[in-house]
Amino acid sequence: MSSTASGKSGTWRNWGGNVVSRPAREVTPASVDELAEAVRRAAEDGLTVKAVGTGHSFTSIAATDGVLIRPHLLTGIRDIDREAMTVTVEAGTPLKRLNLALAREGLSLTNMGDIMEQTVSGATSTGTHGTGRESASIAAQIRGLELVTADGSVLTCSEKENPDVFAAARIGLGALGVITAITFAVEPLFLLTAREEPMPFDKVLADFDELWAENEHFEFYWFPHTGNTSTKRNNRSAGPRRPVGRLAGWFEDEFLSNGVFQAAQWVGRAVPATVPAIAQVSSRALSARGYTDIPYKVFTSPRRVRFVEMEYAVPREAVTGTLRELRAMIERSPLRISFPVEVRTAPADDITLSTASGRDSAYVAVHMAKGAPYRGYFTAAERIFTAHEGRPHWGKIHTRDAEYFAGLYPRFGEFTALRDRLDPDRRFQNDYLRRVLGQ
Repeated sequence: MSSTASGKSGTWRNWGGNVVSRPAREVTPASVDELAEAVRRAAEDGLTVKAVGTGHSFTSIAATDGVLIRPHLLTGIRDIDREAMTVTVEAGTPLKRLNLALAREGLSLTNMGDIMEQTVSGATSTGTHGTGRESASIAAQIRGLELVTADGSVLTCSEKENPDVFAAARIGLGALGVITAITFAVEPLFLLTAREEPMPFDKVLADFDELWAENEHFEFYWFPHTGNTSTKRNNRSAGPRRPVGRLAGWFEDEFLSNGVFQAAQWVGRAVPATVPAIAQVSSRALSARGYTDIPYKVFTSPRRVRFVEMEYAVPREAVTGTLRELRAMIERSPLRISFPVEVRTAPADDITLSTASGRDSAYVAVHMAKGAPYRGYFTAAERIFTAHEGRPHWGKIHTRDAEYFAGLYPRFGEFTALRDRLDPDRRFQNDYLRRVLGQ
C-alpha cells in the first residue's frame, strides 16, 4: 500500500478515494523559511493554502483549489532533550519513522493510534487517538508547536509561550496555520503485553466498565450480524519480550486481517446476502493470542484493505447504550455490514476542540470498504451518535456543522476567536472549515 495519496495530473486524492481536489499549484518546501515564503506568495496571489499529509482523513479537511503544501521534505528528529524527556520532530515526519527512530534511541510515545502511516502533523491536527484509560490522544502528548501563520511569520507555542494558541493548535484542523515542528513528551522505551481474545458482545457490554478499569488500554471489535467480538487488552509488562512469531504474525495479521478480509469484502459486495454468514466465519477465525513487545509493535497494525470511516466520541457512560442501539438498527434494516465496529476510549483532556475535551469519552467507529455505498449505514449510525451528544472525529466522515459544534464544545467560541486573530483573511479556509467552523 502506498502511504501517500496520489498527486498525478494536478489532482489530489485522499487514501480512502472519496475526496478529490485540483489545487492551483503544489509546493514542497525543504525548510521552514521556504514554507513561510510559500504562504506569503499565496497571499500575494489571493490563493488559499492547505498542507496535506498522507491523505488519511476521510473528510475534505485537506482539500484545496489554492496552494497545496506537501511537507514530506520536512522530516526527521530535530532535537532530543533527555532531561525534559521531549523530542522535537519536523511536521512531515510519518509516525512510522518517528516510532522507529524513538525506539532506536530507547524512547517511546506513551500511546498511539492503530495506523502509523500518517504524518505527525496530520495525525495530531485531526485528533488521531488510540485507546487508553489514563493516556489520551497523540495531540495530548504535545509539549510545544511551531507554526507558520497567515502572514508568513513563525509562531512557537507551549503551556508557557502563547498558551492560548497552544490550547487550540494541538488539534487545530489546519485552521490556525501550517505546523512545521512538534515537540512531544516521550518516556523510556517500555514493553506491553497484548491479550487478544474473542468474547460475546453481550458479555463485553455487561462487563465494559470492569474491562475499562482493569486495563491500561482496552478496545474491541464487534462483527455486525453476529454476537461476537474480538477484544484487545494492552498492559505494561516487566518482560521478557515475546513478539508474535513470524509465521503466526503473517497468518493472523496479513492473511486473515488483510488477505481473507479483502476477499470477504469482494464477495460481500458482489453477493450482499452472504455477508452475515461471512461475518460469522470471520468473527470466529481470529483465535486468542498473547504477546509482549515494544509499544508501536503492539499498538499499531497494517491496514491494507482500503475503507471509509465514520467515528464519533460519546460520553464514556453512554457507550453501551449507543452500541445496543447500533445493533438494533442494523438488525432492523436491510443493511449488510461486512466491516467490524471498533470501540476505544480516552480520558478527558484540555485541548479546545479535542473530541475528548472536558469529558471521558468512548469512540465508536463504523467502516465500509472503499467504493461501497456507505451513506445509508453512516446516516443511520450518525443519528444514534448525535442523540448521545456525539462529537465526530475531525478526519472522518460526518455531516455536522458549526452550529452543532458550538452547542457541544464549551470552548468552541475560544477557537473561532483565535482563528479570527491568527487568520483574519481566511488564508487557510476551505469548504470543510467553512462548514465546521462557520464563516
